[in-house]
Amino acid sequence: MPQAEWPHLFRPGSDDARVLLMLHGTGGNEQEIAGLASALDPTAAILAPRGRVQENGMNRWFRRLSEGVFDTADVARRADDLAAFLTWARATYALGDRPIVAVGFSNGANIALATALLHPAVLPRVIAFSGMHPLAPSLDADRGIDARVAAGDLSASAVLLLNGRTDPMAPLGSVQKLATMLEERGAKVQSELRPGGHGITETDVAAAVAWLA
Repeated sequence: MPQAEWPHLFRPGSDDARVLLMLHGTGGNEQEIAGLASALDPTAAILAPRGRVQENGMNRWFRRLSEGVFDTADVARRADDLAAFLTWARATYALGDRPIVAVGFSNGANIALATALLHPAVLPRVIAFSGMHPLAPSLDADRGIDARVAAGDLSASAVLLLNGRTDPMAPLGSVQKLATMLEERGAKVQSELRPGGHGITETDVAAAVAWLA
């Protein structure tokens, strides 16, 4: 699909304001997730594409083999696609050098993190609500993907991880492994844990607003 035909929402925001790349969770859409942007930064431009993978009629960003088990080859391929879309959008909407900050929830957080890992020059800033390690090595992992992740220089990247301590869909072990890996690659990582499970709470939003400021 050509980039211009990728379903998405764009609102320009204030002159020279940052751009919030809003990435919905499983079953969500671009209209729904865009509503969160005004709570984070009412002056920001909003760029919200729609996930192009379907799972039982629900929008997603990449395939999964089962709950919590990702098709890592598809994750990487879709991250490449999202990076290309961002490059297209920056030119199409004359964004110049305005910073783009990805804000993702759940599946949207995971594709944001994967894109930041594989394309740090395109997407160096991520706020991940209820995300986890999107490209964790496994016995049957694609060694080429592992090499791309290992080679990434994230010294110019900054990531905010917002998670519930008892989230069964984003296990704490995966979140901690991700934070360690990001720091080893040079990223500046802030990880905030709260009681509870999957979702976005008022404290998560407050932490994201403070991080953006």
